[in-house]
Amino acid sequence: MKIVFVNRFYAPDHSATSQMLTDLAIALAAGGADVQVITSRLRYDDAAASLAPHEQIDGVEVHRVWTSRFGRGNLAGRALDYLSFYVAAGAKLFGLVRSGDVVVAKTDPPLVSVVAGWVARLRGARLVNWLQDLHPEVAANLGMAPARGPGGSLLRWLRDGSLRQAAANVVLGARMRERVTALGVDPRTIAVIPNWADGALLRPVERGANPLRAEWELGDKFVVGYSGNLGRVHEFRTILDAADSLRTQTDIVFLFIGDGAQKAPLATAAQQRGLSNILFKPYQPREALGQSLGVADVHLVTLRPELEGLVVPSKFYGVAAVGRPTIFIGDAEGEIGSVVRTAECGMSVQQGDGAELAAAITALRDDSALRERMGANARRVFEERYDRAIAVEEWRRLLREVAGATLQV
Repeated sequence: MKIVFVNRFYAPDHSATSQMLTDLAIALAAGGADVQVITSRLRYDDAAASLAPHEQIDGVEVHRVWTSRFGRGNLAGRALDYLSFYVAAGAKLFGLVRSGDVVVAKTDPPLVSVVAGWVARLRGARLVNWLQDLHPEVAANLGMAPARGPGGSLLRWLRDGSLRQAAANVVLGARMRERVTALGVDPRTIAVIPNWADGALLRPVERGANPLRAEWELGDKFVVGYSGNLGRVHEFRTILDAADSLRTQTDIVFLFIGDGAQKAPLATAAQQRGLSNILFKPYQPREALGQSLGVADVHLVTLRPELEGLVVPSKFYGVAAVGRPTIFIGDAEGEIGSVVRTAECGMSVQQGDGAELAAAITALRDDSALRERMGANARRVFEERYDRAIAVEEWRRLLREVAGATLQV
């Protein structure tokens, strides 16, 4: 009996979906499971990269199929990348799985669960959907025409069929569970397993002991961090307005680490406004993630309010792991906003209110005791709910229920 994961990215890629999948696959393989991954030969941030077609990584057998490689800069090219992955991954999956196997389909590319569901039904395998987001609803909310009208209705009908077929649907939070239940999916098949971070790898680091602060010439500045993907679901005008209003406070710097569709527009807008308090750094190696997250005194996490229940920003878990407060920009009653409030590990501000964000930043800068208390609360709630070991054990329990108690995981 095999567990076969399907996702467009896998190690050594460092995107969020890749890191979560890599963590889980390696942990299950270490428990004795036959774990295989069908993925692409690409890297999230480098369409020109070409990874090995087949290899073993930490006990996991990785099958990398050929796809087109237009990258994320062009929507038409991205659609062709998706289509080529559907075809190649579907063919590989059909040849790989057998009756009784478990197929776990993530959501990169969107709607890959439809292809995985067809193959699972034909081959007698059990389907588990691991929903990192809900498409085409995300695309429709972002104004993408193909996700609206009759085309969008057809895509939703196909996606909903794959959810109803599945033995289990894993969602990231309570709001997403509500969304999926509203689609007519049997609530008994829906399991909430949040994303996570590795608490052994990511730990609080004193700012004075962090070598990156000296390397990046940050000195004693108060660093407002944003780490990871800056995508279309993340609004940046609020941050830009706050940075503009704080431009005269030379001890405050905004540090963006990573990439994404919104990075270039943000950099252009910052240049147009003449802002010198915004600094950009590329993605850092995973082994240096603890230091790069720990550089900041406080982190920003953003999500457009209309996307609550469709997306959950996973960057929050790494921030909590290193014991830093979060300022969440979005719906204060949403998935992350609620955790920030109830755990008292940060603050929430409304999207579009740059003045409120600037006030939250200066409040945390000026009150080190508050900052330290929120940071300690962040690490506490992380250890209680969001450490990798907790999520892996939840996944083991779920897979045993799906495949039978005899499954070795």
